Amino acid sequence: MSTLHYLVFLLCVFLADVEGIGFTLPPNAKKCLREEIHKDILVTGDYELSDAPGQSTHLLVTDSSGHVLYSKEDATKGKFAFTTDDYDMFEICFETKMTGGARGPDREVSLTVKHGVEAKNYQDIAKAEKLKPMEVELRRLEDLSESIVNDFAYMRAREEEMRDTNESTNSRVLYFSIFSMCCLIGLATWQVLYLRRFFKAKKLIE
Repeated sequence: MSTLHYLVFLLCVFLADVEGIGFTLPPNAKKCLREEIHKDILVTGDYELSDAPGQSTHLLVTDSSGHVLYSKEDATKGKFAFTTDDYDMFEICFETKMTGGARGPDREVSLTVKHGVEAKNYQDIAKAEKLKPMEVELRRLEDLSESIVNDFAYMRAREEEMRDTNESTNSRVLYFSIFSMCCLIGLATWQVLYLRRFFKAKKLIE
């Protein structure tokens, strides 16, 4: 039974797609958070910043190509959501600027990011499709199972890709080693023949 509990615990950790974080943002400072997320994944975020007179904070969400997924000037409290088009690195940045010359207080930032199954609102799904509580839970478990299968499929594909890369690299290293050895043998042979002719020309050897 303890083994079963341990496996359940690992499963819960694996399915933890909710990330909550809090940090301090000084005036005229910028802090960014980055995360890699799979393709076709719903991502939602809730943010809230403490009051700071004379300060304006810009919230910007982008992908690795610089495409703007969400932008909010003078952000104080709100939500954002987007669906990933491809496996990519996504960045959430908070940048605070003072409107006056005096230095103001630091801002406390609270950010909760959800993606995958945890980002879906199953209450809205239940209302739209008129599902019973048991059916909603089954739907959620089905989505969780699909998420697990997709993650394992991705990891398997990455493993195969890395293995192919290693095999290709090993083959190239082997061919390069053989080529280098042939070059060294050829160079050594040329040196021997050249020295032999040189010594014969100097009549140092017969």
